[in-house]
Parts: sequence; C-alpha cells; structure tokens
Amino acid sequence: MEEVKILLAEDDPNLGKILKTFLEAKGFNVDLFINGEEALIGFHKNNNYNILVLDVMMPIMDGFTLASNVRKSNSKVPILFLTAKSLEEDKLKGFEIGGDDYITKPFNMELLLARLNAILRRSTSKDNAPVAEYKIGKFLYNYEHQILKSKDSEQKLTSKEAELMKMLCDHENEVLDRRIALNKIWKDDSYFNARSMDVYITKLRKYLKSDETIQIINVHGIGFKLLTR
Repeated sequence: MEEVKILLAEDDPNLGKILKTFLEAKGFNVDLFINGEEALIGFHKNNNYNILVLDVMMPIMDGFTLASNVRKSNSKVPILFLTAKSLEEDKLKGFEIGGDDYITKPFNMELLLARLNAILRRSTSKDNAPVAEYKIGKFLYNYEHQILKSKDSEQKLTSKEAELMKMLCDHENEVLDRRIALNKIWKDDSYFNARSMDVYITKLRKYLKSDETIQIINVHGIGFKLLTR
C-alpha cells in the first residue's frame, strides 16, 4: 500500500509533537509545521501531500488563510481543520474555503484517525472518473437528471433529495457523517436543518422501499448508511 503523506500545521509544540508521533505510529508520513506561512512554503516545495491537517488559530498565517492559498493552486487535496472554536460561522467558513471536515479541540486521537481515514477513502474514490449513474439494487440513479428509476417506476428527485442520494451512493455500505452532509447540502448543521434532512431521508426510504435488499439505516450519533446486498 502506498504511504500516505500528511502536512500537519499546528503551532502548539506539544500537541504538534503528540499528533506527529501518533500518526507516524499509525503508518503515516507526517511533515509538521509550526505556523501557516511555513506550512504554505512546505506545501509548495513538496506538492505531493495526500491530506492537510490545519490548525485554524496559528500565528503569522491562520489555517483558513493557509487553506485559501492552497486552493489557488490545488483544488483537490483534502483539508481537515483543527479548531478550538465551535461557532457555526467558523465551521461554515471552513467548508466555503474548501475544507473537507473539521474536528473541535480537545479531541480523541482515535476520532481524528477515523476522520482522516474517511476523508482519504472519499478522496481516493474522487480520483476516479465522476459517476453520473449509480446502480442500487434494482434501481438506477441518474444524478445529472435527478431521476431514480426501476423497471416499474421513475421518480424525479428535488435538488436536495438528489444531492443527499448522491452522497449516500458515494458512501455505499459506509457511514455518511450527518454533519458533512448538512454542511455540504444545507451549508449549516443546525438542529432545524438536521430535522429537515431526516425528512428527506424518510422520503428516500419511501422511494426505495420496493427493493427489500436496500436499506438506509441510522447510525446513532454519527449519520446514515446506505446498505445494499
């Protein structure tokens, strides 16, 4: 398996060393930088990182500014933000810049590892040609035309239904984190939007109910999983 290379930008020297040691023990190759400016120079010198892990609050150049500069030359490399803030506007700003996920300090190391691996799996699948049509049990889902059809039926999806269906298909038999779905589709993971998404999940289950081999299950406290067998 090809080694995964991580750019880690963290200004707290103790936390930086702990994260680097932990991730290297898990088999990653980690370059640690103590501020955003040094991290940006390092990124341009060695532009073959698989993922960037960026602290938001750093001296000289903060994580959001660093990510914005990275996105000017590279639109694909995944970015995970480390933040001491839990404000909705900060989360939204991170996604608008092009971040893939965030984790709020203090955090569990195993949770960080799980988030990293989930992002890496998604980014690997994105490296393949974009999927325009998905085969789900007896259904075909055409994302471009927002149509879910089988031999017996055809359902035109709304825009949000279509986006949610695509994300479930992209994570088939894996957990789709509800926060990521909410921020990508609704641009906000508020309680109201979470309830709205639950309604859309119920609608998608209804559209798929004629095929008993398909399930959309709740994964308590995390999100949803599209199961096919």
